[in-house]
Amino acid sequence: MNNVIKNTFFLLILLMLASCVSKKEIIYFQNDEIDQSRVSNSYKTIIKPDDVLQITITALDTEAVRPFNLSAVTYSATSNSAMGVAQQQTYLVDTNGEIDFPVLGKLNIGGLSRDEFIAFLKDKLAPDYILNPNVNVRISNYKITVLGDVRSPGNYPIPNERITILEAIGLAGDLNISGERNNVLVQREENGEKIQYRVDLLSKNIFTSPVYYLQQNDVVYVEPNYARIQSASANSNTSLIISISSVIVALLTSISLLNR
Repeated sequence: MNNVIKNTFFLLILLMLASCVSKKEIIYFQNDEIDQSRVSNSYKTIIKPDDVLQITITALDTEAVRPFNLSAVTYSATSNSAMGVAQQQTYLVDTNGEIDFPVLGKLNIGGLSRDEFIAFLKDKLAPDYILNPNVNVRISNYKITVLGDVRSPGNYPIPNERITILEAIGLAGDLNISGERNNVLVQREENGEKIQYRVDLLSKNIFTSPVYYLQQNDVVYVEPNYARIQSASANSNTSLIISISSVIVALLTSISLLNR
């Protein structure tokens, strides 16, 4: 009887030890050294299909820029009059990487960086339409998505269009203890193809990763560790089994004490 009790307690201890998490599994940036020669603070916003662009043209000649800064208004179905406050027109980049811009017509801008697009548009406008134009471009639907074993998964709009993977994880409330830190997935669309990257948050090499700076519509996915998966797939009667086991252990202990 004593052996049964000892074995039962031994199994319980093993279960508790198996559920423990080592510090080496959860502390960020603990491995490797940073290769400063590979660290870059430069970041480029690349224009992609489905981006919604807000394009503002300014110059000293305000009349010259007026045709290029159209206003989007809503009209009443009954009176055919404008309703509400006029807002600046936005431009959806289609699947071919094109927008239909006032006066200039179709412009193929997919794959250009923001700076390249601004230079391209200035070249189209000056000097035939506007003298010394200033061009401001903003992606109004810039967002990233964080999924998986984090505290607050979801879509997050990024107003300044610049975010690192660490900042994205911070927006999602950080990983849960059960999240796999050494195998975080980043899915990105490049040249019409879905590309996947793996990131190790335990390593300082993350600062040299091509996905350290995220791009619009990137998806960050954190996998749950093995213990979390096993816990999620456990039978719904697990708690009942544990309760019955506890009662049996208590009874065996009482019987052992009475037989002494």
